Amino acid sequence: MKVIPLAAVVALLAAAPAKAESVADFYKGKTIRLVVGIAVGSGYDVNARLLARHLGNHIPGNPTIVVQNQPGAGSVTMTAQLQSQGPFDGTVIGAAFGGMPTVPLLQPASAKRIEPTKLLWIGNTNKETHVSYVWHTSPVQTLDQLKARELITGAQGPGSSQYDFPPVANALLGLKFKVVSGYGSTSKINLAMESGEIHAGIAAWTTLKTLQSKWLEEKKIKVLAQWALRPNPELPGVPNIFDLAKTEEQRAAFRLVMARLDIGRPFFVPPGTPADRVAALRKAFDDTMKDKAFLAEAAKLKIDIDPMTGAELAGLVEQVTRTPAATVALVRKALEAAK
Repeated sequence: MKVIPLAAVVALLAAAPAKAESVADFYKGKTIRLVVGIAVGSGYDVNARLLARHLGNHIPGNPTIVVQNQPGAGSVTMTAQLQSQGPFDGTVIGAAFGGMPTVPLLQPASAKRIEPTKLLWIGNTNKETHVSYVWHTSPVQTLDQLKARELITGAQGPGSSQYDFPPVANALLGLKFKVVSGYGSTSKINLAMESGEIHAGIAAWTTLKTLQSKWLEEKKIKVLAQWALRPNPELPGVPNIFDLAKTEEQRAAFRLVMARLDIGRPFFVPPGTPADRVAALRKAFDDTMKDKAFLAEAAKLKIDIDPMTGAELAGLVEQVTRTPAATVALVRKALEAAK
């Protein structure tokens, strides 16, 4: 019987192809961090936590998903950290403001560290309508009054609709929004409104229904206007800011600043994440969007679900980055004038 030297055995084992680890094997027993770039209690946070409760059921290996919050600079802080530091193995998902992909165009000094087209988009849970709403004692109760009187409205930071929409409307339509920024979440803006510190806010319509349904029922707030690329059928008679644009130049500017409405509530993983895990996360996201338990809880929370796949979202982000320079300059001029 011929004896094979130990060294030869070791060499044969080393040369044998290693069995590739499956996605299910990788995720089994793992924890995925879902990092929300907005403070606890915001509509984005509530939406992300809803997704976290169901997404793991559809990922091979059924990992646990925990939510963490890292607010700052309109979710740019969180995005920059995940893009540059990872981890790059599929164990972290970012939840950003819908406006984050437009920040490199509109606030380039604030976004030197993020490259939205390099992020690997998983999908968004819904396209949105945002609304401006005012406290019932606000000195401004109609858009016509807003052309003559100043309205103090609260905001978080660059990249949020609260921060970006009003100065563009001021510049293009002659309105008189005054933005006070620095609030950590929509909930904190609402507290400031209730105390009389500010008179108004801007939020996703689904957020307002989720967080302030009693205010709507008791008429403590009034929806002044909607910000929508297409009118929301739930808001008949509420004027749409986009429809007030009088020229194609104005409409192009509004399309850029309001592109975030279709980007909606987006989720991504850092560049460099293995392709098979990205594909599995995208499929899990799509499957979650059809999950009866997920949809039932969303309905209970009054969260609208109108999703976009990861591939569709990546295409939209790419399209936004190709906005003509003249349109970008017009919107940036409006934003800079408000500082």
